[in-house]
Amino acid sequence: MPAPIQLMANAIRVLSMDAVEQANSGHPGMPMGMADVATVLWTKFMKYDASRTDWPDRDRFVLSAGHGSMLLYSLLHLAGVKGVPMQSLRDFRQLGSNTPGHPEFGHTPGVETTTGPLGQGLATAVGMAMAERKMAARFGADLVDHRTWVVAGDGCLMEGISHEAISLAGRLRLSKLTVLWDDNDITIDGHVGISDATDQLARFKAAGWATKRIDGHDEGQIRRALAWAVKQDRPSLIACKTIIGKGSPTFAGTHDVHGKALGKDEVAKTREALGWSHEPFTLPDEAARAWKAAGRRGGKVRKAWQARLEASPHRAEFERAVAGELPKHAFERLDAFLAETAPGKPAAATRQHSGTVLEKIFGEIPELVGGSADLTGSNNTFVKNTPVFDGPDYAGRYVNYGVREFGMGAAMNGLALHGGVIPYGGTFLVFTDYARPAIRLAALMGVRVIHVGTHDSIGLGEDGPTHQPVEHLASLRAMPNLNVFRPADLIETAECWKLALESRTAPSVMALSRQKTAAVRDMAGENLSARGAYQLAGAGHPAQVTIFATGTEVPVALAARDLLEAEGIGARVVSVPCFELFEAQPTDYQAAVIGETPVRVAVEAGVRMGWDRFIGADGAFVGMTGFGASAPDKALYEHFGITPQAVAAAAKAKL
Repeated sequence: MPAPIQLMANAIRVLSMDAVEQANSGHPGMPMGMADVATVLWTKFMKYDASRTDWPDRDRFVLSAGHGSMLLYSLLHLAGVKGVPMQSLRDFRQLGSNTPGHPEFGHTPGVETTTGPLGQGLATAVGMAMAERKMAARFGADLVDHRTWVVAGDGCLMEGISHEAISLAGRLRLSKLTVLWDDNDITIDGHVGISDATDQLARFKAAGWATKRIDGHDEGQIRRALAWAVKQDRPSLIACKTIIGKGSPTFAGTHDVHGKALGKDEVAKTREALGWSHEPFTLPDEAARAWKAAGRRGGKVRKAWQARLEASPHRAEFERAVAGELPKHAFERLDAFLAETAPGKPAAATRQHSGTVLEKIFGEIPELVGGSADLTGSNNTFVKNTPVFDGPDYAGRYVNYGVREFGMGAAMNGLALHGGVIPYGGTFLVFTDYARPAIRLAALMGVRVIHVGTHDSIGLGEDGPTHQPVEHLASLRAMPNLNVFRPADLIETAECWKLALESRTAPSVMALSRQKTAAVRDMAGENLSARGAYQLAGAGHPAQVTIFATGTEVPVALAARDLLEAEGIGARVVSVPCFELFEAQPTDYQAAVIGETPVRVAVEAGVRMGWDRFIGADGAFVGMTGFGASAPDKALYEHFGITPQAVAAAAKAKL
């Protein structure tokens, strides 16, 4: 490569090597190997302005191989992002720094998504590319016209999520998505060939991608391949044949350079091999100037875009959507419907109530984009007459994700991260296991993604224990910054949907029933579910028992209360639609809701784990202690003893 491109690439190599050396921790190999590709991309092709990392029409750069984070941090620093000074590189992987071991969204300016769990960056980028097409359809190419670039490694392509992601992207013909595969033939354990023999280009091509193979260290080939990618009518894969740790005389091309510091002697040898005479964390003026110029390259483009935005009749709506603000009238139709319908105490499955709520809000919140992992009719996620999201116009608002729960979850993360879209997607609650890593990253990043999990207990019936979630509520509730809602009826379902949509810093799971359930609530002057738990029914006699319940077990609790009251035993019922929101309440409110009755019982068609927070270690629990069975729902509730009689008996046994 002619200078200054070679010099600029070597700046990435040396900064990455030095930061890992100083931390005595990290992954220098990938940044050193992909430095040439990244340099050509960032200086010649990528649309960005380092002074405005939040510019809505910037190209997105996703480092799916997140272990190579020093590639991204070096690029951000070199391009002139003010929030990533040289001191940030010196503080790589240290407590309190904004350069953690793997990139974290919201932690470092310019980081588009949290990556590290391999393959998820690629799958998240698919969602970003989908969001770009959806926003362009809504607001026009004058305001939305950008690309998504992904750097992925061999590990990303081995992960099963890559299959879900590339097949979805290929089906949707997301032509503004390009994956740059760091094809270095190295994994932690050794050569890729010890564990994988896949022809990746053939795999991508079979999924509907355009593919090309290049020398990832040849500037001309890189430049021509990137120019080729932007002309494709489908997503593109560029296999960049690279040498991991390029520049290191001893370790280049070996797995030894993947995940540890080179060592003092090898760092010195690498400096000599690269012709780099500068001290650690010091750049030659020529390289620094060239990189700062590259960082400013998109300034004029951004300012021209800003002028178009200011002149656009769509400006107010565009800015509202990108900011993530709901329309002022978002819930007016829903509230009017509830006022008219709720007094009639409609009984239905909560999945049906959820579908009804969506019908009332979908038209009022144009950035809502729904979907399902091939369970649309069961999840009640489709609003009648909604166009499907697909080419060539991408104006639709419903995504057919196919049987790809993990891919759906990661794509929804990308849709949310991009901005201007609020995604929700459905599957059976039991299959949140397939999507769990994406749900976890959504919680870690604090993004608004709504997972609709129907068939939420043994109440789904005949499909049996493979499909009956037992431990899932406890498992999901254990995850930090995830709101798990299990509403009991129409009113609670509406309240929980409002809370999920208003929660801009946390994802949500809606646990909804297959089976019909009775209404339990009257309209109130406030959103009671926002409290997480609240007293639904007080005691008629002096209170001796408190029964806590969620979802379809709330009517069971109310019936048990009636049995106890008939025997002169005062019992109160507390509905607990969301553990997490209850924990956010003032301690005096929590104490009042839990109460001081001598007996506390919880009933939920799941495992006990988590309920001792309400009932104590000596409280009674009526629920599941093992897996379910195949039978009609009413027979299962009787068989497993989740009945009003069982709850009343458990309470009396504790008196």
